[in-house]
Amino acid sequence: MAVFGAGVPNGGDMRVFANMPLRGSFIDQSNSLSSKAQTPSFLLKARVYYEDTDAGGMVYHATYLRFMERARTDWLRSLGYEQQVARERHNLGFIVRSLTLDYVKGARLDDLLDVSVTIVRRGGASLNFAQEVRRADDGVLCCRGLVKVACVWADSLKPRPLPEQLLAEIADVC
Repeated sequence: MAVFGAGVPNGGDMRVFANMPLRGSFIDQSNSLSSKAQTPSFLLKARVYYEDTDAGGMVYHATYLRFMERARTDWLRSLGYEQQVARERHNLGFIVRSLTLDYVKGARLDDLLDVSVTIVRRGGASLNFAQEVRRADDGVLCCRGLVKVACVWADSLKPRPLPEQLLAEIADVC
């Protein structure tokens, strides 16, 4: 299956490039994230554990990347893709090309979070995801991001077309 690489220690071929805004909204409309509410393609429940927090009991900023990574990976798994199988049998991988995050309201120890995955753009060899992390009990937005993922040949990390089977699975959402 595909490998999404944000926040993976010693990830080898994983790449993360953060584009932080200077002012205003974290993403402009040209990045394909509309201001309209979009129905998530997938939702993951995540509990905040002690290991996810800083000394003050707030979710550490990099932990949101791990939550988003898990949600994208479980989204793929829900479509029948297993990362290791895709890598070994099909020489297929996905790497994070860029991401932009906006930290809105901190989550705390023991919070239950909803981590959403919404496809906002599909290219020939890439997908853009809008992701949000919200507290499950009151829906308060904690963090949102735009994650651009490239499809690559796992052995060379060169771009390759998105698999036809995956394109068929997501045809109705983008």
